This record gives sequence, C-alpha cells and structure tokens, in this order.
Amino acid sequence: MPALRIQGIVPVIPTPFLSDERVDWEGFAPLVDFAVAGGCSAVCLPAYASEFYKLSDEERLRTVQQAAGAARGRIPVIGQANHASAALAAKAARDVEVAGADGVAVAVPRLFGLPEDDLFRYFARILETVRIPLLIQDYNPGGPTLSPPFIAGLHRHYPHFRYIKLEEPLMAAKVKAILEATGGEVGVLEGWGGMYTLELVDAGICGVMPGLAVSDLLVRVFRLASAGRKPEAYEIFAAILPQIVFSLQNMEFYHYAEKELLGARGILRERTVRGVTLTPDPVDSSHLDFLNRQVLALVRKLDSTRTAKS
Repeated sequence: MPALRIQGIVPVIPTPFLSDERVDWEGFAPLVDFAVAGGCSAVCLPAYASEFYKLSDEERLRTVQQAAGAARGRIPVIGQANHASAALAAKAARDVEVAGADGVAVAVPRLFGLPEDDLFRYFARILETVRIPLLIQDYNPGGPTLSPPFIAGLHRHYPHFRYIKLEEPLMAAKVKAILEATGGEVGVLEGWGGMYTLELVDAGICGVMPGLAVSDLLVRVFRLASAGRKPEAYEIFAAILPQIVFSLQNMEFYHYAEKELLGARGILRERTVRGVTLTPDPVDSSHLDFLNRQVLALVRKLDSTRTAKS
C-alpha cells in the first residue's frame, strides 16, 4: 500500500455508467490509468464529482475496491465515506480501509448548522475507527468552514487527521493560518475544480482536488507554479479555467461537462450521467463543446512541444 503523502493533484474519479445507468465496473481501470500517466499524487472516490449521492452503499464501497485494484500500488487511493450519521460514517470509513484504500475522505455534515464541539465528536468517532489518514472535505457556500483552532485541536488528538480540503474563495489567509496552527502537519487542499490553484500555491497548499478530465494539465500548472515559474503556469491555467468555471455553475451540469471532455479525450467510453440529472440547453451544450475543443487544442499543443523537445 503506497503511503499517502499528497503534494500535487488529486483528481476525483467519476463513476462510469453504461447507457442503461448500471455502473461500468470495467470502466474504472482506464480512468485510474489516466491519473497515473498524468503524474497525479493520488485519486479520490466516490465524492460529489463521482455522483456518490446517486450510488447505493454497496456501489460506493465497490467503486473504492475497483479503483484500488486498478491502481495496483502505483498511486494512492482515497476512499470517500460521506454520511450525516456518525455511526454510519465511521462504519463506511472502516469498510473503505478494509477495501484497500490508502486514506479516507469524509465531508463535514452540513445539512444543518452544527457547532464545532459537535463536529469534533463526529470526526473523533471516525478517527477512532480507522488507522489510515483522514482527509476532511469542508464545503459550505456562504457559510462558515472549520476554523484553524478546530483543525489544530483535532490533529493534536488524532495525528492521522492529515488533510483538509476547502472550496471557498479568498482563502489564502486561512491556508496560512491552518499551516501555522498545525506546524504544517495538516496539509490544505483546494477543491472547487481547481479554480483557485494559482494564488493558493503561493499560500502553501499541498494539493488540488479537481475533476479528472483536466488533472494532467493541472499537474503541469501546480508544478510550474511551485517551481516559481508562474507566468508559464498561467499560460496553461488561462486556457483551461473558462471550462472549469463554466462547468461548475451547477453540479449536475458539471457531471455532464466532465464526462463529455473525458469522452472526447478517449478516456471514457460511455458519457452517461445517472438520473435524475440536468438536461443542458442546446446553447450551453454548444458552448461547452467550444470550451472542450480549446482544452483539446491545448493538449495537442503541449504534446507536440514535448515531442519536439525530446
């Protein structure tokens, strides 16, 4: 089992479906292979970008098993275990560990507002159940997210709480505060498609959790920016950011956009999104096709440049 040390891009693996909406279990291998070939630091599933909320508990666990089998030790696999019930989340996290995951990710239960003392008990129950590293995903548009003192306190009691994923704008100051409060022992990842990658590399994030379809391109962006070559990173980032921003206007539209681009790149054989889902307006579909073509053109350009240099 590879050690979970995140430094770079950790794409969320989408759930491949057949045309009749059954899970395409054989479809996981090429998705994981693409992440490995692209130089990703780890992969994660089944998260929101995996349509986890449309999967049965059995399907959720099997996605982790499939990814771990496909990874074959080449890349760490983080299994997501989301439940509003602490007992069910702890059981799911333990099941993920037994299934062969190298880490477990759990989203903060945000259905209703809860004080941090109650959230501490929620995560304590999970951390007392597993031994693999925990990544907490905190997504709360327009509301508060976990505070640096909470993050530091939870890590102090449970050192295998190792990573926090935040998805909020203008969070550079918070990234630095978390790193200071934890002595750099809790790494901060940026989510929301990688939209804030460039500025947050400067703040000290350890990684980004985007979709899979542009993960190889964001690997280049992250490495260039981390090496102080921000203008070069910007050239690539500027070419893919419009597609990221457009797709994230709606989560169900995001699934559609992600699978369309993966299909266009030859990585996903079926582009099915499990219902219920959003039917895009023809204007939106047309614009997405335009944006995806720009991404494909960038891939060809980078590939030709690499071939010329070699």
